[in-house]
Amino acid sequence: MSRKAARRTAFFLLYQWDVTGQPLASLYEGDVDQWARSTAEAVAAEAPRLDAAITDAAEGWTADRLGAVERNILRLAVHELHGEEVPDEVAIDEAVTLAKRYATDDAGRLVNGILGRILREKAA
Repeated sequence: MSRKAARRTAFFLLYQWDVTGQPLASLYEGDVDQWARSTAEAVAAEAPRLDAAITDAAEGWTADRLGAVERNILRLAVHELHGEEVPDEVAIDEAVTLAKRYATDDAGRLVNGILGRILREKAA
């Protein structure tokens, strides 16, 4: 499975986890890519910290006020921005692509703006 497909799988798992409140492990169906599984588990474990970073960068919005699609795309991207495995530009581009595909073009702009602020803070 490509990293792009694994990232999409991780997003789907996180979205279901967020919306249903079910344990993440109960959402695995079939053979789930190991990267997708470990990334989704790491993001779920870090959700409060990731949400705080999103809220700080969202200018007047809190992470819990965002739609579940946008919130989980942002959680995944912020997790990647804080790591060393994925280049920052790739994490942002992939997040914007997911937002445009599974939400709206406006969501893509929102995600890009929030992640841009987080990236600028990271560089400072």
